[in-house]
Amino acid sequence: MQLFGNKKHLDTREADWIEGAKQGDRKSQKAIYDRLSAKMFAVCLRYMGDRDLAEDILQDGFVTLFSKLDSYSGAGSFEGWARKIFVNTALMSLRKKDALKNSEDVDAAWNISSDDPSALQKIGYNELIKMIAALPPGFRTVFNMYVLEGYSHKEIAEALGISETTSRSQLQRARTLLQSKIKERY
Repeated sequence: MQLFGNKKHLDTREADWIEGAKQGDRKSQKAIYDRLSAKMFAVCLRYMGDRDLAEDILQDGFVTLFSKLDSYSGAGSFEGWARKIFVNTALMSLRKKDALKNSEDVDAAWNISSDDPSALQKIGYNELIKMIAALPPGFRTVFNMYVLEGYSHKEIAEALGISETTSRSQLQRARTLLQSKIKERY
């Protein structure tokens, strides 16, 4: 049984945990934490690019999740609802650090492109995630939101306070940089 998966409705166990957590029951909160922490840590790590920062965001995200449980209506995936909280927590942290605007340090990569699509087939998932995590913060954030989370450029622009053109540009630069890193290794 997949709990908190992409289902329209919760099963009884999930609903009990959520209701218990709303009432402040620590066992219910722990059950939710145990079920979601690994997946949400991966989300946090993709955005932050650093394990220590990702752990901080994970904790902040769970504090927010538990404080906003009353706003979860039970319709839709609980995991999807939770993921949005963790993404928003990571984005707020990046905004506070103004990390989304400091991406000029990779200008040398713009002239490099990969015409070898087979290189991508040679790379493992974990290695690709590490390469994404190593992108400059602005590139990494836009790449994650567009490619991995499915946001549109308009939604990204609104969420980050940038223009749609900047979103498109940062996505293209992230892809170019990833392609060059993959080509270097393979």
